[in-house]
Amino acid sequence: MSGPEFHRLTPANAALLQQIAEEVFDGDIDPAQVAAYLAAPGHLMVMATVGGDVVGQCQAVVHRHVDKPDELYIDNLGVAPAFKRQGIARHMVDEILAWGREFGCRTAWVLTEPDNAEGRGFYEARGASAVPALMYEYEPWL
Repeated sequence: MSGPEFHRLTPANAALLQQIAEEVFDGDIDPAQVAAYLAAPGHLMVMATVGGDVVGQCQAVVHRHVDKPDELYIDNLGVAPAFKRQGIARHMVDEILAWGREFGCRTAWVLTEPDNAEGRGFYEARGASAVPALMYEYEPWL
């Protein structure tokens, strides 16, 4: 088995999302949502594939402001359990940060749950600082 290949999601390679390893995403992929995601400016995704299967993904959104520089919000990161601790998440985050810089983002941020020790350890090892915050959520929205 060769090493992973990394791809920026585009309409040309969106078909890669038809073969996904377990636990890479939180739910099932909806083709209509993929099309809407790709149509929205500033929605970014990097995927890792092995043998044609998506084994990792990192999603981000360019968060634009009128009063300060744009920032990159890393929205989701997932790697199939069998492929963790092989540098895949690190490579995808590096690529998503580079892509964000191409869009003019000056900073990046990510949220994770306080009890997500794996995620917290990953982000802190990559130089991110934990910033205390409260998140409020409207649910159900509709």
